[in-house]
Amino acid sequence: MTTPRLKRRDGAVIDTALIAAFAEGFSGAVIQPEGAGYDAARRIWNVSIDKHPGLIARCQGVADIVRAVHFARDNDLLVAVRGGGHNVGGRAVCDDGIVIDLSAMKAVFVDPQQRTVRVQGGATLGDLDRETHLHGLAVPTGVVSRTGIGGLALGGGVGWLVRKHGLTCDNILSCEVVTAAGEIVTASADSNPDLFWGLRGGGGNFGIVASFLFQAHPVSIVLGGLVLYPRDQAAALLRHYRGFMATAPDELTAYCGLISTPDGMPAAAVALCYSGDIAEGEKLLQPLRGFGTPFLDIVQPMPFPAMQQLADGSFPDGTYNYWKSTFLADLSDEVIDLIVEHGNRATSPLSGALVEFYGGAAGRVAPGDTAFAQRQSEFNVGITAQWTDAAEAQQHIAWVREAWDALQPHSSGGYLLNFLGEEAPTTIQAAFGANHARLVALKTKYDPTNFFSLNQNVAPAR
Repeated sequence: MTTPRLKRRDGAVIDTALIAAFAEGFSGAVIQPEGAGYDAARRIWNVSIDKHPGLIARCQGVADIVRAVHFARDNDLLVAVRGGGHNVGGRAVCDDGIVIDLSAMKAVFVDPQQRTVRVQGGATLGDLDRETHLHGLAVPTGVVSRTGIGGLALGGGVGWLVRKHGLTCDNILSCEVVTAAGEIVTASADSNPDLFWGLRGGGGNFGIVASFLFQAHPVSIVLGGLVLYPRDQAAALLRHYRGFMATAPDELTAYCGLISTPDGMPAAAVALCYSGDIAEGEKLLQPLRGFGTPFLDIVQPMPFPAMQQLADGSFPDGTYNYWKSTFLADLSDEVIDLIVEHGNRATSPLSGALVEFYGGAAGRVAPGDTAFAQRQSEFNVGITAQWTDAAEAQQHIAWVREAWDALQPHSSGGYLLNFLGEEAPTTIQAAFGANHARLVALKTKYDPTNFFSLNQNVAPAR
C-alpha cells in the first residue's frame, strides 16, 4: 500500500512543514508512517484493528497533550486517544488522522495515609496494582492487567472488587482534563461537577484525562482462582451459580461460563475472587467449589495483583477479537440453555461465553448519580470470539452475532459500555440509558464540534 499521510477531515494532505513545526515544540515522540517504530506504535491488542494514522503523538506530559489538541484543532484532524489500547473496538487508533498517545504517561503516586492514588492516563491496571499493593491497597478496576486505566474508568470499570467497592468510576475523586478547546480543567465534586458526573461512565466524549485521583481500599491477599468442570456440566453449573450468587456477600465476585482449557478442551468454569477474611471465605465458598465434579480447582489465597493477572493468558496480544454483550432481564433456565447451546457451537477454542453477576456496591448507587446508567442490571453475558487466522474472521463473527441475536428477546435493553465493539448508535445510546439526554447537553457544552468522536460517541445537539 502507499505510505499513509496525515490528512484533514476533508482529505487534504497536511504540509510536512506544519508537522515539523509541531514536532519542534513537542517533548514526546512524534512518530510518522515512514519513521522507525511506526508499525509497532500503531498496533493494538486486537489485531482485527489495522489502522494507519497519519501521525502518532506520544505524549510525555500534559503540555504535550495540550499541544497535540491545538494542532489537531487548527488543522481539522480526526483524533484518536490512546491509553492502554485494549478496547475491543479499536477506538485508540484511526486512519489518516492523529493518535494522541498517552501510553508513556504511566506514573502512579500512592498516598497511604489518605488511601488515595494519583494515576496518569496512560497507566495500565498492572502499573496501578504494582504500586498500591506495596501499601496493602487496591483500586477497583478490571480483570486483565494490560488494560489501560483511562478507557476502563471512563466507561465504568467492572472487575474483581465491583461488588465490594463499586465500579472503577465510583472511586474517582477528581480528574485533570484537557478539553476539546485545549484548556486544562479539574473535574471533581467541587470543581466542574457537571463534567465530573459525565466522566464517570460517559466514555471519552468530554476530554482527555491526563490523570485521575482514585480512592483506594485495604485489599492485599484475596481468595481467588478457577474451578473447572467438564463441558457437559455447564447448564447445571450455571443454575447452581445463579442460586449461589443470589445470597452471596459483597466480598465475593464470581463469573461463570463456557471456556476451553489451554490445550483446547471444552470446559465450564467459575472464576472467583473473595476479598474478605480468608478463613471465612474458605467456608463460604465450599458449596460453590464442591458442586458437581470439577476436574481442577485452583482457588487459593493470592496477592491481589496475581488475581488481576489471572485472565491475562486468555486475552493475549496478537489475536483477532470480536465481542458482543448484553444485560439480561433474568438468568432464566431458558437463557441458560441458550448460552450453553450457542457456547457449544463456538468456532474457536479461544472463544467463550461468560455470565457476570454484579449487584452489590455498584448496584446501590442511583443510576443518575453518575453517567453509568446500568446500575440495577445484575447479570451481563459476554460472547467473545478470539482466533489467530485472519481468513477465518467471517465464521467467528457469525457465531458471536447468532448467539447475541438468540439472547436479544431476553435482554434488559442495556449494554456494558466497555464491552461494546463497533455498534450502532442506538446500541450506544441504550448503554447510556436514561442518562443519554443529559450527556448530550454536556457534550454540547464541552465539545460542540464532536472533536472527540472516536469513542462510544454521544453526538452534540445541532
